[in-house]
Amino acid sequence: MVERETMEFDVVIVGAGPAGLSCAIRLAQQAQEKQQELMICVVEKGSEVGAHILSGAVFETKALDELIPDWAGKGAPVTTKVTADDIYLFKNEQNATKLPHLVVPKTFKNDGNYIVSMGNVCRWLAEQAEQLGVEIFPGFSAHSLIVEDKQVKGIITGDMGLDKEGQPKDSYMPGMELRAKYTVFAEGCRGHLGKTLIAEFDLDKDASPQHYGIGFKEIWQVDPSKHKEGLVVHGTGWPLDNDTHGGSFMYHAENNQVVVGLIIDLNYSNPHLSPFDEFQRMKHHATFASVLEGGERIAYGARAIAKGGFHSLPKMHFPGGLLVGCDAGTLNFAKIKGNHTAMKSGMLAADAIVEALTQENAPSDLHSFADKFKASWLYDELYQSRNFGPAMHKLGRIMGGAYNMIDQNIFSGSLPFTIKDEHHDYAQLKLASEADKISYPKPDGKLSFDKLSSVFLSNTNHEEVQPCHLHLKDAEIPISVNLDKFDEPAQRYCPAGVYEVSENEQGDKQFVINAQNCIHCKTCDIKDPSQNITWVTPEGAGGPNYPNM
Repeated sequence: MVERETMEFDVVIVGAGPAGLSCAIRLAQQAQEKQQELMICVVEKGSEVGAHILSGAVFETKALDELIPDWAGKGAPVTTKVTADDIYLFKNEQNATKLPHLVVPKTFKNDGNYIVSMGNVCRWLAEQAEQLGVEIFPGFSAHSLIVEDKQVKGIITGDMGLDKEGQPKDSYMPGMELRAKYTVFAEGCRGHLGKTLIAEFDLDKDASPQHYGIGFKEIWQVDPSKHKEGLVVHGTGWPLDNDTHGGSFMYHAENNQVVVGLIIDLNYSNPHLSPFDEFQRMKHHATFASVLEGGERIAYGARAIAKGGFHSLPKMHFPGGLLVGCDAGTLNFAKIKGNHTAMKSGMLAADAIVEALTQENAPSDLHSFADKFKASWLYDELYQSRNFGPAMHKLGRIMGGAYNMIDQNIFSGSLPFTIKDEHHDYAQLKLASEADKISYPKPDGKLSFDKLSSVFLSNTNHEEVQPCHLHLKDAEIPISVNLDKFDEPAQRYCPAGVYEVSENEQGDKQFVINAQNCIHCKTCDIKDPSQNITWVTPEGAGGPNYPNM
């Protein structure tokens, strides 16, 4: 039995993203107002706050206005106002039609919003939290739960200094027990502890399956003559076929930088599809190429997105804690935005915790959170957009888009219909023999690039000698099942070249895991058709080090 140091807090928050930091700030603000003393700790697996944050991002300030009303005076990195919205339907690699605003769902309109780096916004939020007395521990992964008497009592941080077999090296340092009256899980999309909690407490028994997308993002330094600060471009259609849903974006940020990306829903059916290569191909369309040509790509990253919305929300409270933000799936895909909703969910969590801690016998299960959530604008916003994703999945791009335009623009999400998608994303793949093969052009090194050079730009690094954090339930399945049925799609759906199929000297196929390349997108945990891959946290501070994503 490993002896671990124990630290006691009132509240432990897992994840220094917008949800976790907003929760911490709101807790500290209320403690200050009530002249209470609250011990609040935030653990963050990235090397620093913001290192693992990747988001588009066009930012709606609604939650920030509530949390820190004078954010502009306090120097928040929220300065580039949206000046124009362009929406395109891409027909093929040459042609595109700009859609009139009349036929675009109003949720896509960005008047009053800002183009931001959420990594930098989170760094700023962390400064505000620390000024209020919150303790933030970057570089510490939340490895496992402390559950006693069917109640969460905190988390255990990951051990440091283990070899590939899990045995202690000379540098071994056991993880700590961080115990708390309440633990808030704000790990982001497909958080590995959130996934465990949902299963252990059966939190999703009344919910539709969660649905996901994979989002790619690059930052380019472009010719000043091509830059239009504040312009937001969204698109749908090519390079994705009619059976593959998603959309592209290009945001003109400050300092002659442009953010370009593609989101692909992970319910796609063709196992030969490579999301990374679809993104690289997309940039050759004139709409993007005319801006990017002659520029320099300076950053790359990818991240899974929880986009099931209202119907896929699990129960968010359980004995000893709360699940918030993208760990629960609060992103509003009708707006393609999840930062303001994540922040609000964290703030509601703080309200429920402070209320409970003022009671003589604080309840273990914060049922009041459900009431606060239902009375909030967050609930209203997600409810009004509840049919957006399912309509696209069930009715297709054109008919689903038409339904959403009518539902959102005319009825504000109040049409008396409920559309649900009860199919798991991983179960949607066709057999490789039944799907069309896709031939992708070689990258030109100017607009399109390969995976390894892209991963290099993400500044990804892991301690080389450590246990593999990508666990196979059955090591035979990738070759015996997935290769035979689906041409092992992990070779293609991973955006970082982690998974390969190679041959040994005897000509036998082998499944290779290059865990050092992993950028923590969690796509493998979501899309593997046999649900054979489980992503767990590597040693603390491992993974990407995004400077301003």
